[in-house]
Amino acid sequence: MLRKATIADVEKIYKLINDFAAKNVMLPRSLSELYENIRDFFVFIENDTLIGCAALHIFWKDLAEIKSVAVMESQQRKGVGKKLAMACIREAKKLQIAKMFVLTYVPEFFEKCGFHKVEKESLPHKIWSECVKCHKFPDCGEIPLIYELNKNHGHGAPA
Repeated sequence: MLRKATIADVEKIYKLINDFAAKNVMLPRSLSELYENIRDFFVFIENDTLIGCAALHIFWKDLAEIKSVAVMESQQRKGVGKKLAMACIREAKKLQIAKMFVLTYVPEFFEKCGFHKVEKESLPHKIWSECVKCHKFPDCGEIPLIYELNKNHGHGAPA
């Protein structure tokens, strides 16, 4: 079941994200950051277990980011991540956001969702406000991708 996250999900989201962060495959998130941004998150629940999460963070009137996409390793390759990403895309379309981006170590996953790679320099400077606080900045190795919501990608989320 895919749904918006609630306060009761925060500690499970925290564990899921930070288990991946410990393996250096995504950036860590603090509990306070998750509580502050809980309304950005979608979760996927199966048999009363939180198996995946993703967040849509709005930056400006025309720009949003998908972040913290994580699916339990035992549940990967079953379409859960794509369902979470598509939920973020649908919400961005509903909010009439023109463009979304993602910074990721797994660009192939997002390319399957309709994103395309871009140069980091093409992204607005305001997105780096979080990056400059990271211990991996400026050489984190994350790859930037963009999804333009006003274009028809053929495999994007329905309006």
